[in-house]
Amino acid sequence: MTLKDIASVAGKPGLYKVLKPSRTGVLLEAIDEKKTKMIANAQQRVSILKEVSIYANNAEGSVALKDVFLKIQEKHGNKIDIDTSNNKLLLGFVAEIVPDYDTEKVYASDVKKLVNWYNVLAAHSPEVFTAQEETETAPEETSTPEEKLTE
Repeated sequence: MTLKDIASVAGKPGLYKVLKPSRTGVLLEAIDEKKTKMIANAQQRVSILKEVSIYANNAEGSVALKDVFLKIQEKHGNKIDIDTSNNKLLLGFVAEIVPDYDTEKVYASDVKKLVNWYNVLAAHSPEVFTAQEETETAPEETSTPEEKLTE
């Protein structure tokens, strides 16, 4: 499983594995012990984690969530142990992981969500942090079939 297979639904706690599209939306399965299934319809905002990033003051304007998760894993291992009710601690945490984060666009509530997502993934799908994302296009062939035979 990779970040392109995992979604967050606005207004719903937790993370969900994307199973398949349906006529009325997309079928999701909770990433937890219960593995409850639900259909997210067109009115619900579903965010695929591969497309999520953190605002930053760099050339790109953001840092991909995959890169943030890898930095967290380097520094904190498989669990972030932080008081999520303390906004100063949360903002200090994100400053440690993404030093150039945009202080005007990233809120403590965003960091709290990041911490919760990381802990859920580390507990239930740790392979997400090491899985290689599939490339969108196949690599170009540099030799013809005849050249391959003679090599």
